[in-house]
Amino acid sequence: MVQYFHIAKDAGNMNEPGGWFSMKCPYCANPESKVVDSRPSDEGASIRRRRECLVCRKRFTTYETMESLPLIVIKKDGSRQTFDKSKILGSMLRACEKRTVTLSTLETIADEIEQSLQNDMDREISTAKIGELVMERLKQADEVAYVRFASVYRQFKDINTFMAELNKLLEGK
Repeated sequence: MVQYFHIAKDAGNMNEPGGWFSMKCPYCANPESKVVDSRPSDEGASIRRRRECLVCRKRFTTYETMESLPLIVIKKDGSRQTFDKSKILGSMLRACEKRTVTLSTLETIADEIEQSLQNDMDREISTAKIGELVMERLKQADEVAYVRFASVYRQFKDINTFMAELNKLLEGK
C-alpha cells in the first residue's frame, strides 16, 4: 500500500514516536513504524520511504513531498484563477510547432518558470509577468518560437509592430 503526505520545511525527525504527527500503518493502524529504506523519487521532487510497522511487521511505502502554496493568476480582465503549468506548456508547444525544440526542453522551461514563481513571495501573479518569463526563456531556446509566442502574447496589430520586435531581437545579438 502507498500513502502520500506533504511535509513542511522544519518537520524534525519523523521516526521518533510522539513526533509532530504519526504515520499510521495501513494494515493495523499502529502509529509507530520505522523507515527501512529512503531514496529520492520523481527526480528529487519527493522522497520515497519504505516503512515497517513495529507491531504487525508489514511493510508499506510513503512518499514525502514539499507542500507549496497555491499560486493565483490575475488575468487581463481582472479575474483570478489557479496557476496551471500545463497552460504554459501548451502555449509553448504551439509556438514551437514544426521547430526542433524538444518536449523535454519545454517541460524543463515550464518547471523552471513554476519554480521561479513559487520562489517569489507573491501568491498572486499577473499574466503579464508569466508571459514575460515565457518569452525570456523561449528567446534562449528558439528565436522563431519566441517571435511566434510574442506575436500572440503582445497582440501585434500590424507588420510594423512585428518588424519592431524582430529589430529588437536582431539588435540583441
